[in-house]
Amino acid sequence: MNKINSFLAILVVIFMTSCGNKYKLILQSPKTINIDKPLNITVKEKNGNPIDSIQYFINGKKLSINKLIDIKDYRLGKQAISVTVFYMGQERKMNNTIYFLAAKAPVVYNFEIINEFPHDPLAFTQGFEFHNGFFYESTGQRGKSTLRKVALESGKILQKIDIDKQYFAEGMTILNNKIYQLTWQKSVGFVYNLETFELEKTFDYNQSKEGWGLTHNNESLIKTDGTERMWFLDPETLKEKSFIEIYTNKRKAEKLNELEYVNGKIYANLWQQNSILIVNPKNGAIEGIVNLKGLQSKAGQDGDDNVLNGIAYDEKEDRLFVTGKKWDKVFEIKLVKK
Repeated sequence: MNKINSFLAILVVIFMTSCGNKYKLILQSPKTINIDKPLNITVKEKNGNPIDSIQYFINGKKLSINKLIDIKDYRLGKQAISVTVFYMGQERKMNNTIYFLAAKAPVVYNFEIINEFPHDPLAFTQGFEFHNGFFYESTGQRGKSTLRKVALESGKILQKIDIDKQYFAEGMTILNNKIYQLTWQKSVGFVYNLETFELEKTFDYNQSKEGWGLTHNNESLIKTDGTERMWFLDPETLKEKSFIEIYTNKRKAEKLNELEYVNGKIYANLWQQNSILIVNPKNGAIEGIVNLKGLQSKAGQDGDDNVLNGIAYDEKEDRLFVTGKKWDKVFEIKLVKK
């Protein structure tokens, strides 16, 4: 995570000479702003020369209002600010960059353990999902990656295929009786038949270069790539349609990993962290942070590698499960607001 210094003004200056008058235009906007505050963009001419009119744009979209802009419905993250200034029969374009931040600090949660279930301690868990009474799991590492179906109570592997050793398998999810699985750095994903695990097709990544976590909201696949972005993919064409960037009210969150869609929110692991972010899928705001420290040692692991990296949700019974890389347990947990 990189902290962005808040409210440092950026000055973009263009010098112009027209009809013997020297124009010095200054575009001013904050570097960061919380979306519950109005955005103020100003253009000034330092020498007092007249400006006829100004057009304002955010991400190339022309705004119908001037200066004070309501940004509460915008997605968070990096935005392109631009203006077109009209003066003395001429026009000049000026550009700036600004970062929109969440309106509020995230709520902090602790947890209670409801149940414990056995888990394969050799499974380097990268994707984890609950479907029709069973766990489905994608495990990683080159030469050891698998896709498997696992019994809830016993942890027994009921069905498994090995992934070609050239691939490091990553996140997976199930939608419309198909299993979607990512690979890490090969920029390719797989689509399987849910019942047989037969490979039906592969797909290439386009704008997102790596594969990390994967879930869905019944309409789109939702993918992370190791940055602060979550991508929304068409489940038929498997092309990226849009993205959100994940921010608190102060900073961005990078290295977003395994995902789960829970009651209208996206739950996301952070790589090498024993915590979960609760993300608003509309704008990318981090609305909650779940502190899961203590589970790693209960699952027989420690260190930065074998950390939490599995979230699964039983929608019918409202049960939340978590596990991690080479953990010997799956935990059913309940979130408790701190």
